[in-house]
Amino acid sequence: MTDATAPITQDLMTIKRAPITGLPNLVGMTRLQLRDALIGAGTPEKQAKMRVGQVWSWIYNKGVYDFDAMTNLAKPFRTMLAEQFRVTLPEVVTKQVSTDGTRKYLLRIEGGHEVEAVYIPEKDRGTLCISSQVGCTLTCSFCHTGTQKLVRNLTPGEIIGQVLLCRDDLGEWEKGPDDKRLLSNIVLMGMGEPLYNFDAVRDAMKIAMDPEGVALSRRRITLSTSGVVPEIARTGDELGCMLAISFHATTDEVRNKLVPINKRWNIEALLQACRDYPRLSNSERITFEYVMLRGINDTDEDARRLVKLIEGIPAKINLIPFNPWPGAPYERSTRKRIEAFGDIVNAAGYASPVRRPRGEDIMAACGQLKSATERARKSRKQIAEEAGL
Repeated sequence: MTDATAPITQDLMTIKRAPITGLPNLVGMTRLQLRDALIGAGTPEKQAKMRVGQVWSWIYNKGVYDFDAMTNLAKPFRTMLAEQFRVTLPEVVTKQVSTDGTRKYLLRIEGGHEVEAVYIPEKDRGTLCISSQVGCTLTCSFCHTGTQKLVRNLTPGEIIGQVLLCRDDLGEWEKGPDDKRLLSNIVLMGMGEPLYNFDAVRDAMKIAMDPEGVALSRRRITLSTSGVVPEIARTGDELGCMLAISFHATTDEVRNKLVPINKRWNIEALLQACRDYPRLSNSERITFEYVMLRGINDTDEDARRLVKLIEGIPAKINLIPFNPWPGAPYERSTRKRIEAFGDIVNAAGYASPVRRPRGEDIMAACGQLKSATERARKSRKQIAEEAGL
């Protein structure tokens, strides 16, 4: 009998996947790219708009990936699609289910690389945390993903594919507008820095927001960046989603160590970009993420500096208890210290919820994501040496 308190690991090989071939993948194409691809394959231009709408609906509204099952398409057209295109999602290697209901998917993409995505169910919403890169180039010292070197950017299809496969797993297709959504929010907070892969992230999220497909509001999508300042305004202009800043320190000296990108764009430059962010208002606030590290950034003085720094920016502050990983050079701040920090922030008029760690038993919590092959390749000693211990 399975221990009810133990995390559950499942193989999801029952989800049908088209074989990876050299054919173009329709998943991840924009509407314009799909139109051009169909015309290039022989579809008459006068029919192209209608065909795009039909194929788009089958993939993104109905979750159908088999051309033979797209029954409102003429058989010759379906044959052409099968001969010239494919519909391929990342391969789900394993799914782990935490005791709190969090689901972590280990995904294999083209080239044999692996990334992770995490679904977090809550009473009033369900959030999917997705990855934008294999590994990460930022080497933030408190983040497990940062110990895995960047391999490559994900394609738009590999990014939106994470959303589709989660909807597959949840059985969430063809629901009416009044039906409760199990997957209601997307956060780009998984592996990688999304603003170092902006074009692919933008195209994938435009698909997620398309009203004839997944149909998520732009306000249901949050992009988290460590501070790629030149791309922040572009995010507001071209994507218009909610913005989160991986902040974590109140002085450049400390942030240089925790978030090394700060050496290129310091706190002053980052906060100016936040003040200039398009759509910024009291109803569309920026979220400042602040991981609580014992004896590093958690003093009352840090809290007072924080509220002074963000003065005038419509914002909320997410206090994140540090989630440990093997060889991590930091410890989590005490509950008492986190509460005292939060009291100062609240007194200054900023909401400062303490994020409850989710999925810690399956290494699915914030800052813990890392591909399984990379974990297996390195010993605890090697990870500790890379962290400078």
